Amino acid sequence: MTEIIEVAKPHGHACGRKPGENYCDTCKVRSLAVCAALGAEELPELDSIVHHTRADAKTTFIHQGETAESVFSVTEGVVRLYKLLSDGRRQIIGFAMPGDFLGLALHNRYGFSADAVDPVGLCRFDRRDFDNLITAKPHFLRRLHEFATHELVIAQEQMTLIGRRSAEERVAAFLIAMRERWARIKGPSVTIQLPMQRIDMADYLGLTIETVSRTLTKLARDGIILIVPEAVRVLDEKRLAAIARS
Repeated sequence: MTEIIEVAKPHGHACGRKPGENYCDTCKVRSLAVCAALGAEELPELDSIVHHTRADAKTTFIHQGETAESVFSVTEGVVRLYKLLSDGRRQIIGFAMPGDFLGLALHNRYGFSADAVDPVGLCRFDRRDFDNLITAKPHFLRRLHEFATHELVIAQEQMTLIGRRSAEERVAAFLIAMRERWARIKGPSVTIQLPMQRIDMADYLGLTIETVSRTLTKLARDGIILIVPEAVRVLDEKRLAAIARS
């Protein structure tokens, strides 16, 4: 997998920004991101250290084990997070979406790898510059702790998800979780975007790709969902929720 990161040039007035306006002022996901902790008067400090980048689909921008020189805030697209096991197998540990923060690392090395599922927009910060900023702003550090706690909750939920649940229960719970996450970003919808491949879902849920495909087909045949390109539409929300809670 080839690593490709297209670094966007700084936005200037020719790009539609007004004099004195920061990129952060117009960010559509700022209310969801770690930078929501900063007031309007503090945004220029953040804007001065950010690098706006894009990662093409199927490219890697975080490599497990490498020195954590940067941290990232996702502004667009979906990111696949995974760990490479000692025997060469891959375990998907989650999917990052707009507003999520990536790159916090113990011992200054990344504990996972990150691929762009589809074209991804990122705010990249050099680790040293970012550390200096949070050191000077305790309220910003508290926001980071909230994100770290949220990641722990997600990890616990995944352990529960792949514990003693059936394949149908796992898939239903995954669909509901994805629907709730998209609702925070784009508002409620019966359509659940699933840009990741079936094999990614299978890896995350601890199932085979055949089982995931078969389970989605059964849910569709039962009139609970409708499968559409890179998404599903929920036709019977109560039945889907009942399966997920089983």
